[in-house]
Amino acid sequence: MKNTHINYVEFKAHDLEKTKNFYTQLFGWKFTDYGPAYMSFEESGLAGGFEKTEAAIMNGALVVLYHNDLEKLKGEIENAGGRIAKDIFSFPGGRRFHYLDPSGNELAVWSDT
Repeated sequence: MKNTHINYVEFKAHDLEKTKNFYTQLFGWKFTDYGPAYMSFEESGLAGGFEKTEAAIMNGALVVLYHNDLEKLKGEIENAGGRIAKDIFSFPGGRRFHYLDPSGNELAVWSDT
């Protein structure tokens, strides 16, 4: 994995099982369940996941970059005028944070370290 390359895309979904069946049937994507609120997919050209939500889905895609030093990049984002939307948190497989670019686009950065 290379630092700051797009590594993952995350979508919102109201019904994970319906979503899984849809993409499996149509495109043959493979899924891994991570509890009742999240599943990842592969064999789609780019790895990604679906997060269960009850909220209305306005812009359901979250682009996720990779970086091996979250603290360093977080500081660089803030120094360049970005804002942190969600501070660093842990999840199965690593840690990540979300930021807003100067136009208000939300992206995330994850690390396996």
